[in-house]
Amino acid sequence: MIQTLIPQHLSSEAIQTLVMNLPEYVKLELIAKAEELECPLEGAIEMAIASFLDEEAFSFEDCLLAKRQKG
Repeated sequence: MIQTLIPQHLSSEAIQTLVMNLPEYVKLELIAKAEELECPLEGAIEMAIASFLDEEAFSFEDCLLAKRQKG
């Protein structure tokens, strides 16, 4: 059976909770990266986490696709 993957993104509430609990220097770097990439803070955080999980991934969907292709 082929499993269909549905793209999932961080909710606004999850982002707010995460950002509130980050060290100030990390917040500042994430904000700077979002501005550099001209994307929302949520996008910069998703890219950071996705690239940690899979060096070639830009989003959670990319991580999931890579995992599915390996399996």
